[in-house]
Amino acid sequence: MANTTEIAPQEVAPATAQKISGSQAVLNAFVAEGVDTIFGYPGGAIMPIYDALYDYGDRLNHILVRHEQGATHAAQGYARSSGKVGVVFATSGPGATNLITGLADALIDSTPMVCITGQVFAHLLGTDAFQETDVMNITTPVTKWNCQVTEASEISEVIAKAFYIAKSGRPGPVLVDITKNAQIELIENKGYTPCDHIRSYRPKPIIRKEYIQEAADMINAAERPYILFGQGVILGNAEEEFKAFIEKSGIPSAWTLLGLGALPTSHPLNVGMLGMHGNYGPNILTNQCDVLIAIGMRFDDRVTGRLDRYAKQAKIIHLDIDPAEIDKNIKATIPVWGDCKETLPMLTKLVLQKSYPAWLQRFHDCDKEEYKEVIHNELNPTDEVLTMGEVIKVLNELTGGDAIIVTDVGQHQMVASRYAKFNQTRSNITSGGLGTMGFALPAAIGAKMGAPHRTVVAIAGDGGIQMTIQELGTIHQFGMDVKIMILNNQFLGMVRQWQQLFNERRYSFVNITSPDFVKVADAYGIAGQKVSERAHLKAALQTMLAHKGSYLLEVMTGKENNVFPMVPQGCGVGEIRLK
Repeated sequence: MANTTEIAPQEVAPATAQKISGSQAVLNAFVAEGVDTIFGYPGGAIMPIYDALYDYGDRLNHILVRHEQGATHAAQGYARSSGKVGVVFATSGPGATNLITGLADALIDSTPMVCITGQVFAHLLGTDAFQETDVMNITTPVTKWNCQVTEASEISEVIAKAFYIAKSGRPGPVLVDITKNAQIELIENKGYTPCDHIRSYRPKPIIRKEYIQEAADMINAAERPYILFGQGVILGNAEEEFKAFIEKSGIPSAWTLLGLGALPTSHPLNVGMLGMHGNYGPNILTNQCDVLIAIGMRFDDRVTGRLDRYAKQAKIIHLDIDPAEIDKNIKATIPVWGDCKETLPMLTKLVLQKSYPAWLQRFHDCDKEEYKEVIHNELNPTDEVLTMGEVIKVLNELTGGDAIIVTDVGQHQMVASRYAKFNQTRSNITSGGLGTMGFALPAAIGAKMGAPHRTVVAIAGDGGIQMTIQELGTIHQFGMDVKIMILNNQFLGMVRQWQQLFNERRYSFVNITSPDFVKVADAYGIAGQKVSERAHLKAALQTMLAHKGSYLLEVMTGKENNVFPMVPQGCGVGEIRLK
């Protein structure tokens, strides 16, 4: 993955003899790091920090979520829409353990986040005190770095390291666990020094220019080159560098789920989505290219299918900031370590100005086949039942591709990623590697806080929305303008699709009964409506988008509609099914 832009720290008052508490040291560090928003939930072990926060209302905005998992997803949405570090507060015990899913999600999706958890007094550690858990061992597998602080004098230095580690190199979540005595202790105010170097930590690998030259030579000699780009382009703020590279090289380019938005979907060299429910051409032509150039992506199993049937004919060039990703799943012919914001311009300078009309036409021919077999019926259905695809089609017409779309996990996620249009980067926010149901609603809250000037639409299924539906309370309390669209097929749709296709329609516990979502929204002071007829769909979407403030729209869709194309699990990308 590529590097994030490091936020310039604000100036902090010079050291004085004034005494401050450890809690004030935490908050002073946040102010110095440019933090403006915190998502959290108070409790006994973090109460001193919350008491100190009472006096920082003009500098730090705190959003009280309804569950700590909601705080992590909101922080993820904030980070993904703004490019800054998301910040979370939680108390000890269950407060800290409720962060685990969000931490795991942020780690696998490379989202920069700093979580502060309160902990029992240092002298009680290891005694099974009330709400004590071993947060360090619990969170080690799901954080980029974690640290426990037991003395107030350690706080500033540890938090400086936390922000540096979270946002540098391949970004990720960091957790700092602070005992209650450290929050209370008084220390001299020595100011705050941001961290820009840790001796044992090398976030950016050394760029080897000879590999850049070898990669350029291989690209220049290729007849059917093909680019796969991922979220690393976005994390590295390298969208313009990437666009310059593909436009000079003339190479068809396909995106991973998290790479969506790095290049406008309307760009003539953007050939679509990779993966299990990606487009037909990008998948099947993976096994026909002669040079495969992977940029800021990690060759996960949902992209590759069976590794022994993946691009065996191709030479592989892999650009990534994380050396651990290169050769992990797919052996690279030429590895290009480094931040793609730096390596792409070097590569662009060396590649020839070319185009590949016959090769690009193969993608277009596949598009025609997919449109005939799948897309036309999905976007222009002839029966009375609404499809998820036509809902996204109308949404595109009304937003013009300029909205931030935050999706949950399931069929609606795949449909939205296939058909939504994006003109701007940082517009597609979803749970990729972990696939966390319940992600969309709290992440949309954070996305709106990170990009308040943009329209934010949360799209969820009737299953996922009920996992974090309590965050409607957060929206209500803080008067947020988040548009919520529930695509309700009365099933746990993706599991049902697999049971239909691979388990002879043995629908085992996938029928789900839902409340009246519009009434639930109304109970939280949020307007809404339900639509089930095509004649009312566009007007309902117009009402949702035009409404001042949050709005919930429930759309009833076909119960047994499936998402195609599909690469069945255990198959290669060349075995993609259109039906």
